[in-house]
Amino acid sequence: MSETQKRINSIVEYVRQLKGDEKSEAQVFCDRLFQGFGHAGYKEAGAELEYRVKQAGTTHFADLLWRPRVLIEMKKRGEKLQKHYQQAFEYWINLVPHRPRYVILCNFDEFWVYDFDVQLHEPLDRISIHELPDRYTALNFLFPDDPKPQFNNDRVAVTREAADKVADVFNSLIDRKVDRAVAQRFILQSVVAMFSEDFDLLPKGLFAALLDDCRSGQSTFDLIGGLFRQMNSPVRATGGKFKEVAYFNGGIFNEVLPVDLNHEELEKLASAANQNWSKVAPPIFGTLFQSSMGNKKRHALGAHFTHEVDIQKVVLPSIVRPWRARIAEASTLKELIDLSRELLSFRVLDPACGSGNFLYIAYRELVNLEMQIISKIHDNFGDRAKKAVGTASLISTKQFYGLDIDGFAVELAKITLMLSKRIALAETHDNWFATRKSLPFNFEDALPLDNLDQNILKCDALFTRWPEADVIIGNPPYQSKNKMVEEMSREEVDKVRQAYPDVPGRADYCVYWFRKAHDHLAKNCRAGLVGTNTIRQNFSREGGLDYIVEKGGQITEAVSTQVWSGDAVVHVSIVNWIKGKESGKKKLYTQEGDKVDSPWKIVERDVIGSSLSAEFDVTKAASLRTNVESGACYQGQTHNAKGFLLTPDEASLMKLDSTSADVVHPYLIGDDILGVGRPSRYVIDVSHHHDLHSVMQHKLAFERIQRDVMDGILEKAQKEHEETQKDTGPRQSHARKWWRLWRGRAEMLAAIAPLTRYIACSRVTRRPVFVFVDSLIHPNDALQVFPLEDDYSFGILQSSLHWDWFTERCSTFKADFRYTSDSVFDSFPWPQKPTVKQVRAIAVAAREVRAERKKLQAQFNWSLRELYRSLDVPGANSLEDAQSKLDLAVAAAYGLKKKDDPLAFLFKLNQELADKEASMQKVVGPGIPPCAIGIDGLSSDDRLMA
Repeated sequence: MSETQKRINSIVEYVRQLKGDEKSEAQVFCDRLFQGFGHAGYKEAGAELEYRVKQAGTTHFADLLWRPRVLIEMKKRGEKLQKHYQQAFEYWINLVPHRPRYVILCNFDEFWVYDFDVQLHEPLDRISIHELPDRYTALNFLFPDDPKPQFNNDRVAVTREAADKVADVFNSLIDRKVDRAVAQRFILQSVVAMFSEDFDLLPKGLFAALLDDCRSGQSTFDLIGGLFRQMNSPVRATGGKFKEVAYFNGGIFNEVLPVDLNHEELEKLASAANQNWSKVAPPIFGTLFQSSMGNKKRHALGAHFTHEVDIQKVVLPSIVRPWRARIAEASTLKELIDLSRELLSFRVLDPACGSGNFLYIAYRELVNLEMQIISKIHDNFGDRAKKAVGTASLISTKQFYGLDIDGFAVELAKITLMLSKRIALAETHDNWFATRKSLPFNFEDALPLDNLDQNILKCDALFTRWPEADVIIGNPPYQSKNKMVEEMSREEVDKVRQAYPDVPGRADYCVYWFRKAHDHLAKNCRAGLVGTNTIRQNFSREGGLDYIVEKGGQITEAVSTQVWSGDAVVHVSIVNWIKGKESGKKKLYTQEGDKVDSPWKIVERDVIGSSLSAEFDVTKAASLRTNVESGACYQGQTHNAKGFLLTPDEASLMKLDSTSADVVHPYLIGDDILGVGRPSRYVIDVSHHHDLHSVMQHKLAFERIQRDVMDGILEKAQKEHEETQKDTGPRQSHARKWWRLWRGRAEMLAAIAPLTRYIACSRVTRRPVFVFVDSLIHPNDALQVFPLEDDYSFGILQSSLHWDWFTERCSTFKADFRYTSDSVFDSFPWPQKPTVKQVRAIAVAAREVRAERKKLQAQFNWSLRELYRSLDVPGANSLEDAQSKLDLAVAAAYGLKKKDDPLAFLFKLNQELADKEASMQKVVGPGIPPCAIGIDGLSSDDRLMA
């Protein structure tokens, strides 16, 4: 016997001697458990007992927390662990910023192991204390070296495999030219049959047995087709193989189109049928199945799906918690019966339903809520009341509605919701017996399946009348404003914008769903939608969340930003709101980082603003005319073809041609600033020429762009013409002067030309890094350009005050911040009454920041990116000291005191300046303030050179 097994055996022997009392023995049990898995004890491993968890305004105590591995919640011996699932889940939700990966519910005799990021309601494994010596690998995460656990109930893994096997059959049918509609219907009917035989809707093993008969030579066309026809018949067969087959209906069997499978397809379908479909998770099966269809390189085994925990971030706040609160408040039998009746008329709509994931989860939760009402009646009232309410679920799938433009997704959603009835009843049955010693559970017959053809519709949701609903949930499609034309036709985009003229044209596509959802809601009804995280920024916020708040909506719970677990590689925001008012604190979650397991923070607010910000809300800051007209902020140039770009060697050769030397320029991008510290490439810029003859005089430069640029631009213009049947598109207009950069930024070049240097920062960044750049260098569109050459202006822009304003007013790209002149620079208030001494102090401190950066870079051979990453590590840091000195100098110039909230201070100043401009008073804008114009000591000459 290994040492590990000996230690595990010792745990088992020790536990047998315990009474199993939660209060007196839970802590020593946890300590012995850690010893058994190779630690000196829980404390030595770094775990904490009785960890305080703040939840809904109160403090609870988790039995053991070992970040980032596990939360252990102990219960007394014999306790039904299912009763405490919700408590454990709520603890886990609130354990931010570093939630543990696993959660264990334990009653001394059983371990239920959860990973809520993967599988929400069902434990990944259940291990009895007596099985532990043989099954301890399921708790591998308790070992110091954290080997991968081996679970027996990983439904995600089972679902991936099942989806992949079924999709293989579908792909094979398509490859041999079976009509797609026929193949889809046959496969979907097969999926229903495989689910059904493992959930006792079909005789156990019938479908698998029929496939075995076909493997012995009989026809799938006859046998499987016959089964499907019988499933659609209300008249039972009086004999034969289908004698015990009940009437399914449900719409999916209304048309039976049998298929003759070849040998390979038959083997694959038989293999799929032998899976345990009771372990297949419907909320993700449709997504995984679709991802495998018609795409041989991307099987379900590698596909993403939306984790149920993310769906619950909509379903819990918008459906479950409001109903749970009402159930808790109800005390009389009449109140409870009225709630029960109201629940049976409660309607749920997902206007972008896909394969039905959100609707499935919502259905299951409504059944759970119904059981809570029934349980409360059974626990508190007499036999007459118990008999009146019974124990059967009366929630109907007909209470759920879905819309989607993808016809096959609609069919999948119908099946997901049809099957949800039987699966939810099975789960409810288990939960019922887990929470009470007796009382029979009445299994209502799940057949025939509901026909959902009138509930789940194929349509364009933005141009369809939505069904009435008490709550709207879902995950609308993602297309950014920049990709809408690429991924949709120009006609489609124009149609949407004409139908919703009040939504800014630069808003993201999902914003239209937010707006239509709010308009569709009745008073005091709710919605919860997922959107790209740009819905809280600029034009998308104005078109969506600003509109919701201004039109009587109140955000009740939100995720400001998180990495989405679904298919799209994006950061998302999740917003739950009510069309009305709701008292109490509102929770706002924010994930910090680029990875699914990045840490979280949570704040509680009386009001969550439309920017979904945990800080002071500055969304209503005004653009200042002084800033807008200053000419002190531009984007860099945008090239639209690689043929404009040259390597340094190519540039050197081209400059030997005297006719081309003056149109070849160093070309700086954001990565150059943070990385090598100089331009890594050059650009041919003849954008100042308005006619072809003038361009042709630059011989080598013209030859290069004619060869490598012209055809591509003309081809794109032709494609645009073919798609729109118009001659007025932007690419067609550009094609007339194809030699010009897409955005040459003539005004920006004119602004930096008389300067020796200008200030620049990367437009998309995580850190405040501003630099001076030699004015002979052309900035790429990846840079934000400030034609200011004095150290005072640099100090203001490099200050933490400006960075705070930047991060709260900007748009984002994934987890990075994107500098936007119209929202960040145009509204940023500059110091209004600095003294000459204060201006000098800022200039000196700004130079010291750059000098310290240069010294440290030389000392450690670091890039600016590497240098600024050092600020993420705790400890003394001379760059941080230099930045702090600059921040103090800038704060003094503003008159900002230590007790002041920086954002609130800047917002108030912004409003004051906007009022002054409205009354035609002069305000101080970007650049050296009037008091210091012409004085010495505000400029230097250090800058990034080519």
